[in-house]
Amino acid sequence: MQLSACTPVSPAELEARLRLHRLPDIGPKRFAKLLEAFGSASKAISAPASAWRALGLPATCAEARRCPQVRDGASHALRWLERPDRHVLMWGQPDYPALLAQIADPPPLLFVAGDPQILEKPQLAMVGSRRASRPGTDSAAAFSRSLAGAGFVITSGLALGIDAAAHQAAVDVGGRTVGVLGTGLENFYPQRNRRLADAMIASGSAVVSEFPLDTGPVAGNFPRRNRIISGLSLGVLVVEASVASGSLITARLAAEQGREVFAIPGSIHHPGARGCHQLIRDGAALVETIEHILEALRGWQRVPLSTAPSPVDHPLLRLLHAAPHTSEALAQSSGWALPKVLAALTELEMDGHAVCESGRWLARVS
Repeated sequence: MQLSACTPVSPAELEARLRLHRLPDIGPKRFAKLLEAFGSASKAISAPASAWRALGLPATCAEARRCPQVRDGASHALRWLERPDRHVLMWGQPDYPALLAQIADPPPLLFVAGDPQILEKPQLAMVGSRRASRPGTDSAAAFSRSLAGAGFVITSGLALGIDAAAHQAAVDVGGRTVGVLGTGLENFYPQRNRRLADAMIASGSAVVSEFPLDTGPVAGNFPRRNRIISGLSLGVLVVEASVASGSLITARLAAEQGREVFAIPGSIHHPGARGCHQLIRDGAALVETIEHILEALRGWQRVPLSTAPSPVDHPLLRLLHAAPHTSEALAQSSGWALPKVLAALTELEMDGHAVCESGRWLARVS
């Protein structure tokens, strides 16, 4: 018997699922196996150990069911869920993200801090190096701003480097963004991005995790979370990555899940570009502007591509239409700080509205 998507979850069943979720050696596939075999988590928890052994489950799983730590952890999660903007989405229920439910091993429980409804909106994952170069983070921010303006939720792993730049840029333009953690939501890692995560939640975005709330950073959990980043998304954009980067794992998972894979090329002399070049050789779409992504996803009816902001009134473009400028001259004429000018110029260049020739910026006339 398989749990119906219409089966309501009682408080007792929710508590049983939270207990089941905390057991050692119970991953998504064994969790689903137990639900299918017993019909509910409540029945699985109360079933004799022999029935668990008959399913081929380790003895440690059945023995841990009644451990105080398991019961206490489930009780703590129930109290956590009583707080504002705290939710848990359960596989097999109507509010579970539809795209994520399609992957081979969807998480049985997904803890959400923030707005869970944005998980059903069209998402584009952006990933890359934790030790990204300045051009890399600038590119991530520029693409994130444009994609958020085009109606996408920006999804990433809340790591340092490219991930943080993508999340922050989406927040800065009033867009929505989803951070997927490799730890529990109450054991945040990396702590340096905690303030960013709080800002995301406060602005109507969300931070999610499949792990129990108190789960700390374990190396093996971060590749696992990558399948959620790609599984929630229509496609994955790799901005900057070495050949050993975990971002390539996300890209491989995306391809296996039938999602689009995009990569931004870079200098052949930059180690952070080699992972992207490898992806492109393997069939990822080479991306130079946001239009390359929008074209690939144009058939997705729910993405409001027409809402991309018009560049006509951009203050830097008005200056460039009047005369070519260096970036320093633009900063002086506009009154903007130079880093803000450089980021905006990168975005305008990627969108095909400006070009740099011999150290001077010019507006491109379409």
